[in-house]
Amino acid sequence: MIMSNDKSKKLVQLHVNGKTHDATIRSADTLLHTLREQLGLTAAKPACENGDCGACTVIIDGQPMHSCLSLTIETVHQSITTNEGLLDSPLQQAFVDNWAIQCGYCTSGFITNCHALVEQHPDADAALIDEWLASNLCRCTGYQEIKDAVKSVLRMKKDQTSPL
Repeated sequence: MIMSNDKSKKLVQLHVNGKTHDATIRSADTLLHTLREQLGLTAAKPACENGDCGACTVIIDGQPMHSCLSLTIETVHQSITTNEGLLDSPLQQAFVDNWAIQCGYCTSGFITNCHALVEQHPDADAALIDEWLASNLCRCTGYQEIKDAVKSVLRMKKDQTSPL
């Protein structure tokens, strides 16, 4: 639904984390800023704001996307998941258990990206994990702990689906 009284702004409804939210946007507003400034969802972080670092990663219709490169108006009829919507995701606990967190600034982007990876590729191998992690940067640590976290969740999912 899009309505407008002011020609430069539009009232839109966004589907974020399973709920419908109203936002008043300009056509040039990025999803990153709409999520943070209007919806109060601050897990997606502003960092490079040109799609290089992945700190702003969200899932749009099942695909990890950099919200700093996504215009809000383009996501009106799509399903958006932020890290706040992944509270029950085993990835969050796996990051803690595997010490895959340093300063934490990039962590929500990694968790969101890794959640999409695990959902789309439950049989992901090391090469595919490396490929997916290439879209996110961490300046504090190596990526081994993050890879270990992803692998632990993949093993857990495999154990849950394996016949006894």
